[in-house]
Amino acid sequence: MTTVAPDANVALNVLDAVLKKTQDKAWTAFSPDELSTLIASFSPSYPVAVHSKAYIVLAAYCQRRRAEGGTPDEGTRSICKTFETPVTSRIADTEEREALAGLTFLAALFDVDHLSASAIFQRDGVLESVMDTLDLYQNSRHVDLAVAHVLGRAAGHKACRALLGTDHQKWLEWKSRQTEDAELRAAAAVALVKLANGSSLDAAEAGGSTEQPMEDAELAAMMKGLVVDTHEASSLADAVEGLAYVSTNPAVKEMLSKDSAFLAKLFALVPRRKGSAAPALEDLAGSPLYGTVVIIANLCAYRPRLSPEEAQLAKLRRMAKTPKAGGQGAQVKEQEEDPLDDDEHVKVRGRRILDAGAMEALTSAVRATDSRAVRLVVGKAILSLVEEKENRGKVLQAGGAKALITIIQGLLSATKPSDPGKVPQLDASDFEPIQALAKLAITASPVQVFGPNEGALYDAIRPFTLMLTHPNANLLQRFEAMMALTNLSSQSPEAASRIARADGLMNKVELLMLEDHTLVRRAATELVCNLIAGCEEIFSKWGGSKNTASKSKLQVLVALCDVDDLPTRLAASGALATLTASPEACESLLELQNERHRVLPILGQLINPTVVQRPPGDEDEDEEEEQESRTDPGLVHRGVVCVRNFYHGIKNKAAEMEIASESNRIGLVRALVLAMKDCGVNTNSPVLWPAAESLKWLLGHGVEVAVPQ
Repeated sequence: MTTVAPDANVALNVLDAVLKKTQDKAWTAFSPDELSTLIASFSPSYPVAVHSKAYIVLAAYCQRRRAEGGTPDEGTRSICKTFETPVTSRIADTEEREALAGLTFLAALFDVDHLSASAIFQRDGVLESVMDTLDLYQNSRHVDLAVAHVLGRAAGHKACRALLGTDHQKWLEWKSRQTEDAELRAAAAVALVKLANGSSLDAAEAGGSTEQPMEDAELAAMMKGLVVDTHEASSLADAVEGLAYVSTNPAVKEMLSKDSAFLAKLFALVPRRKGSAAPALEDLAGSPLYGTVVIIANLCAYRPRLSPEEAQLAKLRRMAKTPKAGGQGAQVKEQEEDPLDDDEHVKVRGRRILDAGAMEALTSAVRATDSRAVRLVVGKAILSLVEEKENRGKVLQAGGAKALITIIQGLLSATKPSDPGKVPQLDASDFEPIQALAKLAITASPVQVFGPNEGALYDAIRPFTLMLTHPNANLLQRFEAMMALTNLSSQSPEAASRIARADGLMNKVELLMLEDHTLVRRAATELVCNLIAGCEEIFSKWGGSKNTASKSKLQVLVALCDVDDLPTRLAASGALATLTASPEACESLLELQNERHRVLPILGQLINPTVVQRPPGDEDEDEEEEQESRTDPGLVHRGVVCVRNFYHGIKNKAAEMEIASESNRIGLVRALVLAMKDCGVNTNSPVLWPAAESLKWLLGHGVEVAVPQ
């Protein structure tokens, strides 16, 4: 088969016309000339502009065929029907130009639609034809390069990788060690990396072992040198892609993070403004943008945080997969426990790459492209960097918060549910940029994170709420969402009201207030405390208006004033101090006191646990020392305010006398006297006035107040 290749302008015109046709529902197939032009357009004789346009046309066609196919298998068959015969016949052609067209197109099809490319690659005789081109055109660097690219693409997919044997591996190793052609060296090295990593995973799954063709460190050093010294775009893209694979190795991470010249060159590959590097095509046309952000994410990635149950399951899986004689399973175990990947080493690497300009590269990547894949990796990298609190200021200074907001807006723009009760489809990776923004919002003021425009702050409520309520979010993410929302709710009553009205938020928070995990329970209580203080609607629901539901909520707050966690007690008693300003709340508390006789003892324990009796059923002679250690000035202040408000909120004379008598019996009167005494000569103490008011009320109800000497 021999065809005359059109020039670049003719090819571009043909591709433009085909691209328009793919949008026409009546169009069904390429004409022979159109198909020939598309297949030939990836050849090295054409400029990058033609390659890029061809990628767009190929992607549009494959997407259309998959949409029309119904099932993945039908879509694959439809695409293969169009391309298999013309591509395989060209690869087997005796003319170099045709063979190159077939090879380069197959590599491009792997980029665009790997399922159909894999199916073609696995057809009988195709791999043999690919390798035969090396014998037919022994002195052609273009053929060598195209074969390396095809093998590299194939090595990334298990079914294709199974066809690659020792001969293919040796050829790639040979080409990766030659020094005459840097571009070929990079392509072969990338193929070797994919083949080695994939084969290791395949062997680990099967419980066996595999022989590594080259060490990761050797491959990484080779590709690092290419990044530093090479100016050829294709070589750079291949070298960066290879480093994206091997930079999961802890030793390679250390080596790369310590090379400032390499980091400077790597970060410079990221375009600093949108439109400067064909942003819609970075994954397709081989731009190093995606690989660069993957390397950054790998360098600062922490080991997965596993719960005890998850850790035990992982251990069992390793034991099941580890061969008795060692081998790959033992190698995997050793890598998982590599000290170079412990938290301290990760923190140091994070500081190194931050100092080298990683954040500027990450924020530029967000500006340069709308790619979901790139942006999700950027979010993952920033999440790792802000894990260390000392890094958060640098991340904010470099525009990290703005970049995260942009990523989140892109993620959620396609998930706005038409039905308010519908849960948006979000994966675990979608929460990583939200979690990173939450970490920044926890430790910095809202103005530092979101700027002076309150609209940006209000916009953050929805993603934080989704991370709190979504079933795919984990407990840590829910905890950090509540912490961030607590900080936002303190900004203004309007912010608190918007948070309180967020769909499903309050129901989830109320459940988490009963969570066994101390930190989660604390965060939920602190958020409720802020919302009670800042939102009239929540104030009313939690006791400002008297009803059965509000009474139950008050009972929860009273119980939380008695847990073994000081911050939780501070938040719960602070919420009660606010609510007891309402007579309705005081009336509900009176009912609870009469029913369970626990309200006054618990409030008294806040003021002075050494003199106030424990609630009925909680007495324990061994707890005196523990109770003494739980005294805190913040608790004393809140407890005194709660008691003062409670006394003055009771409007029934008989109930007043009964509460006064009970206060005296359990030691609450003495606790108030001691609290007042502790104020000394400090007339500005916040405890002094409510304590004096409480004692005055008790005196007025016949209680004898003894002033200690």
